[in-house]
Amino acid sequence: MGAFNAQSTAAEVLEGQDLSGKRVLITGASGGIGLEAARAVASAGASLVLANRASDKAEKALADLASSVPEADIESLDLNLGSLKSVRACADEYLEKYDALHLMINNAGVMATPLTQTEDGFESQFGTNHLGHFVLTCRLVPLLKESAPARVVNISSAAHRRGAVDIDDPNFENREYDKWESYGQSKTANALFSLELNRRLADSGVKSYSVHPGMIATDLGRHLDEDDIKMMRQRAKDNLKAAEAAGKEVLEQEQWWKTPEQGAATGVWAAVAEELEDHGGVYLEDCSVARANGGEHDPWGYAPYAKDADLAAELWTLSEKMVGETFDF
Repeated sequence: MGAFNAQSTAAEVLEGQDLSGKRVLITGASGGIGLEAARAVASAGASLVLANRASDKAEKALADLASSVPEADIESLDLNLGSLKSVRACADEYLEKYDALHLMINNAGVMATPLTQTEDGFESQFGTNHLGHFVLTCRLVPLLKESAPARVVNISSAAHRRGAVDIDDPNFENREYDKWESYGQSKTANALFSLELNRRLADSGVKSYSVHPGMIATDLGRHLDEDDIKMMRQRAKDNLKAAEAAGKEVLEQEQWWKTPEQGAATGVWAAVAEELEDHGGVYLEDCSVARANGGEHDPWGYAPYAKDADLAAELWTLSEKMVGETFDF
């Protein structure tokens, strides 16, 4: 499906597209694939709102975008996904300032962190990557519906295959903490959230998608140690061998890594591709609808539990209970 692949960039995906009149919200756009998605979307004429943690890095990203796309309409909001107070304040401020929301790319996140808790006492990866975006998105759903057709894109990861969601112990209170299992759980939650959100909004003109962006060297890996890097490099080599064995076109970059521009492509494609209109709720990779994963030595596709509608509904109920807020739409 589509004319793009693993090597495509966000700019290539949007070449010839006119997003004038579209209002786009991107979280975590102070660097990496979020910044490159923002650059491509701004270059296509959209009005952008970037939701980042307040920092010098965020200020530099705004200056970078203003310099590279001087005609762009770009504004910013403060957002700390590890604080529900901050998330709710960000949603309230967005609703106060803007009267439309056509595209929402939930890109921000943390990866492989030590066992820590968010401001509200949630395990940090689950709390930041899933619950923060859950509350932000659900509070903005009424505006998404008013702005329809609209789309929500949740940046998941192939690492979701490292862990399903443990409905009974999402915060690792009764099991040994493993940073990769935790990260996998949070990325599975992103996929399941997309699935259930799409189901609930089926008749509203709002579609939701989850995305594996690929392996990209960004600040997301700031918590990785030497052993983690070795593991990821070996995994990349194994993926490369698997691709060659399958006769699949491989990336020019050494060891399967994508550039940030390439890593941003699938999320941007999810936001604009006309051919996805009848495929809401799906998991995407390499600018295409992913297939089911074939097992341990298969580097592509989604784990069965990431498409489990019953688990997605359970996660929604659990998420509402955890954040103390019910969303009916």
